[in-house]
Amino acid sequence: MKQQNGFTIIEIILVVTVMAIASVFFFIQKNEIEAASRDSARKTAINAMYYSLEEVYFKQHNAYPRTLSSGILPSVDADLFKDPSGVKIGEGESNYRYEATNCNEDLCQKYTLRTTLEHEADYVKESRN
Repeated sequence: MKQQNGFTIIEIILVVTVMAIASVFFFIQKNEIEAASRDSARKTAINAMYYSLEEVYFKQHNAYPRTLSSGILPSVDADLFKDPSGVKIGEGESNYRYEATNCNEDLCQKYTLRTTLEHEADYVKESRN
């Protein structure tokens, strides 16, 4: 009797199929984790701008600015004014939006900070004063 070494075609197909399914699940989970990370970064940036507007800028000026930038809010890290794609707030396709209302010159009475999240509803912060 002759002894055979190696794998049968069925065994090879089974292993390849299992590996293909595992890789699909890996990439789906990887994309979900990356999207959650981007959403978290967006929320962090909006919160930093919001608290700086409320606790620093409003207390000094008794109003809010017409536009938003790192020069106006120096207490916020300049990198937070860029969305995860690298577009600055106020520029064309930025994921971050600052909408000031009831403005007189460069001072406004109210504002809305907003970002679009990938896995949740829009994240919105509004002026509280």
